[in-house]
Amino acid sequence: MAASPTPVINSSYCAPHALNIDIVRKVMKVTDGNFVVKDVNGKTIFKVKDSFFTLHDRRVLLDSAGNTLVTLYKKIRSMHDRWNVFRGTSTEPEDLIFTVKRSSSIQWSSKLHVFLASNTAKDRCDFMVKDNVIFAGESSTVVAYMQKKDSVSSFLFGKDTFMLTVHSNIYYAFIVTLIVILDEISEGDLSKVLGDLTILTVNLVTGVPISIN
Repeated sequence: MAASPTPVINSSYCAPHALNIDIVRKVMKVTDGNFVVKDVNGKTIFKVKDSFFTLHDRRVLLDSAGNTLVTLYKKIRSMHDRWNVFRGTSTEPEDLIFTVKRSSSIQWSSKLHVFLASNTAKDRCDFMVKDNVIFAGESSTVVAYMQKKDSVSSFLFGKDTFMLTVHSNIYYAFIVTLIVILDEISEGDLSKVLGDLTILTVNLVTGVPISIN
C-alpha cells in the first residue's frame, strides 16, 4: 500500500504495520451496544452503540474513553442499503466522511462500494467490500479481511468473535466502521458473509489473497 495513506476518520488510528484486532459481537443487544473492538492484548479500542430515541437508523462509533468518533446514518427508503458516515455526532453534509452502499439493489452476495466524500463523481468506488474482504477500489489489492474465531467462551456467553486483519497504513477505525455497516446489511449475522473465505490468508507485503487449502 502507499506510504502516505489518505486519512479516513482519524489519523491516530493508523499503523505502519499490519495488525490483528478482535471484534466481539454480542448476540443480544444491551445498553452498551453489541460491538466491542479489542487489540491483541484484550484492551478495548472501540465500542459501537445504537443512537436511541431517533426516527432513523443510526449507530455511533466510540473510542475507549466513550468519545464519539463517527455517526453512521442509514438513508431511509434506499434500494442499495446506503449508509452515510459523518464526523462526531454530526449528520451535516459538510461533515460527511464517506458513503457505503450495495453495488446492486438486487444481489445475493454482500458486495459493497465505498465512496469517500472527496469522490464527488462517484464513477468508481474508493474501496470495495466483497464478503469478508476489503479491497482498494475495484482492484485485487486487499487492505483488510475478517475471519471467525470460535471458542467455548463465545458459545457460553452468547458472543461471536471475529479477527480483523488490517494491512499497514490503513485506518483501522475506518475498517471497523465498514464491518459494522456490513453487519447491519447482513441483518446481524456476519457469519453468513464469510463462506469459504474463512480459510483465506493474505500476503501482507503484496496484499494478494492466498488460499491455505
